[in-house]
Amino acid sequence: MIIESPLQLIFRDLFYRLPAFAESHDVFLKLEGFNITGSIKVKTAIGLVEDLEQRGMARPNETVLVESSSGNLGLALSLVCAIKGYRFICVTDPNATRTTIRGMELYGAKVIVVEDRDPAGGYLGTRLKKIDQILQSDPNAVWLNQYANIANKNVHAEQTANEIAREFDKVDWVFVGTGTTGTLAGISERLRQEFPRIKIVAVEPVGSVTFGGAPGKRNIPGIGTSVRPKLADLVKPDRIVAVNERKTVEACLSFLRDYHLLVGGSSGTVLAAVQQLAPEFRRGDTIVAISADLGEKYLDTIYDPAWVEKVIVPEDDRPVRTDAFVAAELGTEKAV
Repeated sequence: MIIESPLQLIFRDLFYRLPAFAESHDVFLKLEGFNITGSIKVKTAIGLVEDLEQRGMARPNETVLVESSSGNLGLALSLVCAIKGYRFICVTDPNATRTTIRGMELYGAKVIVVEDRDPAGGYLGTRLKKIDQILQSDPNAVWLNQYANIANKNVHAEQTANEIAREFDKVDWVFVGTGTTGTLAGISERLRQEFPRIKIVAVEPVGSVTFGGAPGKRNIPGIGTSVRPKLADLVKPDRIVAVNERKTVEACLSFLRDYHLLVGGSSGTVLAAVQQLAPEFRRGDTIVAISADLGEKYLDTIYDPAWVEKVIVPEDDRPVRTDAFVAAELGTEKAV
């Protein structure tokens, strides 16, 4: 493969077959973490920026693009804007990993970290207020608005969903972690056309308000919201599964042990949901789950026993169970 731009480094046909992952059922994990910038969000970033360009709302070397992100989209937009010649401001929060923030800065983005939680216990409301301030103060600033922009949905209907449809003759279940719900909306729209009997499962963390859950503090970025996104109005999942963060960490650690791959927090949440619904799967069902990113960005958080003990355990008052193998992989004598 010879490429002309880093933005061509999107791998559309990587599915990790997980034998007997959900009781006796194989699961196919769509790996998006090998894309450039390390996540599915590079598709979203390209789609959002090109949508503005097509509508004549963005001009290189003049327009300042602004977005709120807990990490992956901000990193992807930083690269896209650097290549296309836009200044970019990312408004993020303390849950964003140091690695992601530094990556955004190296690509040339200005990163603003808000510190105050919103009334729902998250940071999204505070981030959106900061964006409003930027728009009021800079006439060249344009908000991409991943939470309501239909381009977010369309890119995943045209790309991610079609990538799944090309790989499988039938799909009975698809599990998607939800934040803005753009990925979920696009996948569900397209795959329902291709596979009318498919069951769409929306996965979110406990504390997310997207599908009517009680608001609560969340510590793992990339999944869930504290302000319901407008795109969620376009989604009617068959099932909604809320996973607490302790189970997310346990799923990431057990996946590392059993399948030898570091996955990100949203992926761990999705994998926990798959196992939760396993009793409902029928013989011969094809089950696809979306892994939005890999785990290298989370070595200081999800995969750090000290962080888990400090941040996750107090939220639940129960230890995160693992085993000696995982403890050894994490460089500790005893797992938390």
